[in-house]
Amino acid sequence: MDIEFLKSSILEFVQNHKNYAPFVLGLMTFAESLAFISLLLPTMTILVAVGFVLAAAEIPFWLAWSGAVCGAFLGNWLSYAIGQRFKTTAYDVWPLSRHPKLVERGETFFQRFGPWAVFLGRFFGPIRAVIALIAGIFLMPQILFQAANLASASVWAFVILAPGAGLAHFVLW
Repeated sequence: MDIEFLKSSILEFVQNHKNYAPFVLGLMTFAESLAFISLLLPTMTILVAVGFVLAAAEIPFWLAWSGAVCGAFLGNWLSYAIGQRFKTTAYDVWPLSRHPKLVERGETFFQRFGPWAVFLGRFFGPIRAVIALIAGIFLMPQILFQAANLASASVWAFVILAPGAGLAHFVLW
């Protein structure tokens, strides 16, 4: 199989379906931000490459970015809600069940540093998968969580899409 044929086929497909780009990116970032699911799906690597393909297919960056932000925001929001809902159940599961002081320290940590923990946690793979869930379990105030969630989703989406989009403009033009 010829690389040029593969490249042109992918670009043609993306250009023909460019209206779906924000939705597809939203689904990918939703899965990447949902508790534990992101550990199973290798979407982070794919997302960096997607930035290149979107730019090559002449899809507006900000349109793709907005889809990615929405998905990442909603994925973390759902994880947070799950953590809030099953808080007491989570306390009965190891390691929290065997370390009650850990629960107390976790609640104190999220009340004190919560927004920064959520913001920075999005940029680290394994932490990204559970930070929102943990924030919900430890009852981080919703307004602080959502502010950090939106801010981190916005910056994270830019950081993962911009390098590919920038490289595409450099290579293709």
